[in-house]
Amino acid sequence: MIEDVVVEPMTEEFIVWRCLQGGPLSCKTIDLWTETSTMPWERYRDRNMPLLRKLIQTYGTCAIVARDGEKVVGQLRFYPKVVRAMHGGYLCLQQGPPEGPADGFADNDFPELTAIEDKTLSVNCLMTGSSRRAENPYQRKGIGTRMAEALIQWAGAKGWEHIEADALEELPLVYDVTPGYKFWEKLRFHIADRYPHPVLQGQDEWLSKLEEQAKAVGISPERVRDRIIMRLDLV
Repeated sequence: MIEDVVVEPMTEEFIVWRCLQGGPLSCKTIDLWTETSTMPWERYRDRNMPLLRKLIQTYGTCAIVARDGEKVVGQLRFYPKVVRAMHGGYLCLQQGPPEGPADGFADNDFPELTAIEDKTLSVNCLMTGSSRRAENPYQRKGIGTRMAEALIQWAGAKGWEHIEADALEELPLVYDVTPGYKFWEKLRFHIADRYPHPVLQGQDEWLSKLEEQAKAVGISPERVRDRIIMRLDLV
C-alpha cells in the first residue's frame, strides 16, 4: 500500500549508491547485477560508497529516500551547491565523469556547513519507482512530493538557506525523467533562471516527442530545450 511508504533521510545503515532505474533496491539486491551488464558496477560502487558516506557524515545526509518495507522505491538526491561546484559538473552516480563523480572525489575536504557562505542545496535527481519498467506503481502517487517536503523540512532544520532544483517544461513526457517546473512551484519554489539546456540541443526520438507534446498544448518547441532553475528561499 502506498500509505505504508516511509519517507526519511538516507543514513549509513543503508547507503543507496545506485539509482532505481532497474527498479526498487534493498540490502539484498543493491549489489546484484547481471553478468551481461555493460555498466562498471563494481567501479561505481567503490567510487560512490566513500563519497556518499562522507557526505552523510559531514552534512547529515545527501538524499531523502522512500521505503516500502525493505525496498527503497524513491529517492531525492541533493548536494551542497559548493560541493557540486568543486566537482565542476553533475554528480550522477551511474555515470563516469564529468557527468558522474571523478574517482577519488571523496578524498577532497568538504567544508562544514558553518564555513559555507552560500548555504544552498542543489537537487541532483528525483525518482520514484523506475521509468524503465512498463508498470510503475509508485509514480504519480504523491511520493515525490512527500520526499521534496521532507527535504525542505530537513534543510530548514539544519540551517540551509536555499534549495535549487533543475526542471523542464510541464509536459507528460518530462515526468518520465524529472519533475516539471510546476511540481516545484506547488512547493513554493520560484523560477530563478532559464536558459538553453546544454544536453538538450541535439535531436533524438525523445526530444522529437517532447516537441510534439509541446505543440499540442500551445508551447513553443524551443522552450522544451530549456533548463529551468527553481529556487526556494528558506530564510
